[in-house]
Amino acid sequence: MRPHRLGAAIGAVVLVALTAAPADAREPFRERAARLVQEHEQARAQLDALRRADAAPRRIRTAERRRKAVRDRLWNMLRAHERALGDPVAVNPSGKGAGCPKGRPTSAPRSVARWTAPTRGYWLSAGYAAQGSRWKSRHTGQDFAVGTGTPVRAVGPGEVRVTTCGDGFGNQVLIRHRDGYFTQYAHLSRIDVRKGQRVAAGQRIGLSGASGNVTGPHLHFEVRITPYLGSAVPPLPWLKRKSVRVVG
Repeated sequence: MRPHRLGAAIGAVVLVALTAAPADAREPFRERAARLVQEHEQARAQLDALRRADAAPRRIRTAERRRKAVRDRLWNMLRAHERALGDPVAVNPSGKGAGCPKGRPTSAPRSVARWTAPTRGYWLSAGYAAQGSRWKSRHTGQDFAVGTGTPVRAVGPGEVRVTTCGDGFGNQVLIRHRDGYFTQYAHLSRIDVRKGQRVAAGQRIGLSGASGNVTGPHLHFEVRITPYLGSAVPPLPWLKRKSVRVVG
């Protein structure tokens, strides 16, 4: 084959390959994750609307499968990405060998609320999606400004899935709740729960601090669709759906 024909043939193959590739494979990673987060939240809202309307069980099951399919795509994509980056949540979720400061395991409070704010005596500092030099893109959670040593509490019932440290979030805990969402509590000075432990709303899970990449003591609170960075949703509207009023 002549050189110019060979070049044309190779160009045609490359063009076909790019055209045949899935659209999201050519989409920048951050934009793809943001799109899947949006798709999941839309699917979740549709599912909630069907339940409120007492729709047929078949329609609810179909909507739930659609939501889970989007979540699974996001979960697998972020897990692979975060493992490659060495995120301790993806690499070392139980914190073994990381030297995280741990206190004594706690028990559920006597009067158990259904949902609650993650701490008390706070004022709200950096909010969700805020811009600043301390973040690679935008802020992924809501900061509660409190002094070091302030009790940090689980906002709702769930299971501790991650207790780890060693990155910009410092000492952190992630809890999976019954609705499938995860809440993250970061920059702690001490962790008082263990992976696999079940916790109640209002149960102390640690103490606030200034570990990790911070300019002062505070609690970074985040709500995620998966355990991994890149799946965050606005935390205050999520708490509001749980009838938790956060004022700042």
